[in-house]
This record gives sequence, C-alpha cells and structure tokens, in this order.
Amino acid sequence: MEFAEVVRHRRMVRNYDPDRPVPPEVVDRLLDHAVRAPSAGFSQGWGFLVLEEPADRERFWAASTPEGGGMERWLTGMRRAPLIVVPHANRSVYLERYAEPDKGWADRSTERWPVPYWYVDTGFAALLMLLTAVDEGLGSCFFGIPPHRLDAYREAFGVPEAYHPIGALTIGYRAPDHRSPSLRRGRRPVEEVVRRGRWS
Repeated sequence: MEFAEVVRHRRMVRNYDPDRPVPPEVVDRLLDHAVRAPSAGFSQGWGFLVLEEPADRERFWAASTPEGGGMERWLTGMRRAPLIVVPHANRSVYLERYAEPDKGWADRSTERWPVPYWYVDTGFAALLMLLTAVDEGLGSCFFGIPPHRLDAYREAFGVPEAYHPIGALTIGYRAPDHRSPSLRRGRRPVEEVVRRGRWS
C-alpha cells in the first residue's frame, strides 16, 4: 500500500474478528517497525508488553477496565481483539543517556527537558504500529489505561516501576463497528491549523 493511502486509511477500530489471529510474522513486523521510531539521543527508552494468549488478554481487561457502566459497546468490540500491545516509556533511560559524556547533563535533572521526550518517543513508536497495522490490512486502536487502574495493571503483569504505560493498542482484523461520534466534529482544515512565517 502506498504511504499516502496508509495515512488516509488510518482510523481507530473498535471491533475485531475474534476468529482471525494476527499472524506471528505480522506481529514481528509491528514490533520491528515500532523500534525504528526516533528517540532523543537514540535512547530507545521503551518497552512493549505483547499479549496474544486469551488468558493474558482477559487479565489485561480485568486489570485495566474502570468500574462502572457506559462502556459496554466499546468494550465488547475491543475485547475481541486477538492482540494487545502496551508501549511503555522509561524516563530513567533518557536521564542516564543524557548524563553520558557526549551529552553531559550529569545532574540527571528533568528540568532541562522542554517536554518529556520519553513519552513523545514512545508515542512515535505506537504511531508506527498503528500505521503498520493499516499496511498489513489490520485495524487498530490506541487508548489510555485509567490512572486509577495502573497499580492493578502493574501487579497483573509484573511491570517494573521504571516503565510507565503510555496507553495500549488493540490490533486485529476489522469487524463491522460504529464510528466514533467525535468524528461529527469534522477534520480541521490545514489552513486553520497551519501558520507560515509567524503566528499572527
């Protein structure tokens, strides 16, 4: 598929065919592309938890799903995904990398960073997986793990404290699903969001 077509076809998919697993070689390509994301200082401070077994996926949903109603339709389709990948950012890898002689920020302070690039770079990796899924004829959805469920998630999977999940991706073959009501807002035109030369 041409790159422009991949970008145009990328959307968040919330329902999957539970009877079609993602082939192992495609899972490998998703992850290989993820680790090709840019990272500050080539720190590569990310870690990916891959959940393919039904018991692991069920444990993920049990640990990460907030209590209360209102999400039944969303969860029904999302839980059908045969693959979940949770990208994690590790801040300490960046602080250590930038304390090395070629960078020289030996104090390991986070105040030097204009933004937390450990999250930005892990987001880049997640986006490469979203685009790779489209290129492979799959659907995917990126979503957040509620903050009050993070401890349960960490405990369920033994995630070290240094690794912070930036969200999770469901991946699989698309099944008919409902489009997000947010799409009614429409895509903002380029002219509305781009400034050339100066802001005003």
